[in-house]
Amino acid sequence: MNPYVPVLISFAAAVLLIGVFLFFCHAFGPKAPSPIKSDPFECGNPPSGPAHDRFAVRFYIVAMLFLLFDIEVVFLYPWAILFRELGGLGIMEMGFFLTLLVGGLAYVWWRGALEWE
Repeated sequence: MNPYVPVLISFAAAVLLIGVFLFFCHAFGPKAPSPIKSDPFECGNPPSGPAHDRFAVRFYIVAMLFLLFDIEVVFLYPWAILFRELGGLGIMEMGFFLTLLVGGLAYVWWRGALEWE
């Protein structure tokens, strides 16, 4: 049997399931739009301004830094699992990686990118 057959079956099942859900949503879903239903929902509070406000650039910088350091820290888990098998070279490589990580965090902190106003 071809090794790609299970993947194709899973893909076909996913497409079929999506089609079934879209059909039922279209066939049995509510169809009575109103101005109240079209208003943006803000956690039960009435809307307090336009829905397309601009965020400060600082918000995006903090979000990108969070993702960057969060993804880098994920690389610590495989290293921790294989800690004994990697030996001295693995410890030196992780030390270099952590030095770069802490150095980058110190630089970002020194530049004031983590200050929130």
